[in-house]
Amino acid sequence: MMKTVKEVKFRRRREGVTDYRKRLALVKGGLERVVVRKTNKRVMGQVVKYDEKGDRIVASAESGELAAKYGWPSRSNRPTAYLTGLLLAKKAKHGGELILDIGITTPIKGAVAFAFAKGCVDGGMKLKGSFDIKEETYNASQTAKYAEQLKAKPDRLKKQFGGYTAANVQPEALPKLFNEVKEKILKGS
Repeated sequence: MMKTVKEVKFRRRREGVTDYRKRLALVKGGLERVVVRKTNKRVMGQVVKYDEKGDRIVASAESGELAAKYGWPSRSNRPTAYLTGLLLAKKAKHGGELILDIGITTPIKGAVAFAFAKGCVDGGMKLKGSFDIKEETYNASQTAKYAEQLKAKPDRLKKQFGGYTAANVQPEALPKLFNEVKEKILKGS
């Protein structure tokens, strides 16, 4: 009786963290990558350059910096992703063409990863591809409208937007704050 050998996949693939085929295709392209990752509480982005010894991070930005420096409440949503992408573009000051790496995230139109990419493009980066997203999907106006609708249900409003009020930000004022933070990032202050 012959025994068969079971091939074990790489640990990061088994855990669903890395899609090696996709990563290899991106690296073979020869362009530096703009890597965007979303967690439950944060949005993070990096400009990564391939090196045989390991990837080198050229620049990075995360949504926590927006809270500390600009007063924007750090969440894992499209307005925060856009502003984080804008911040990364201003930090990187990259002149060449880059490619977007969204990892194992499913590419859905208007998703957080693409709002991040739109922020990078508006900040001056040249990303390969088209990132045409309507401004109302990432400028916090939809969030403000939703908060306005929930005013009739105070318990739900508190549950949904309690983090904003704890950070001394009223959900209805988010579009104005978004524009202020965007201007500060673009001016570099």
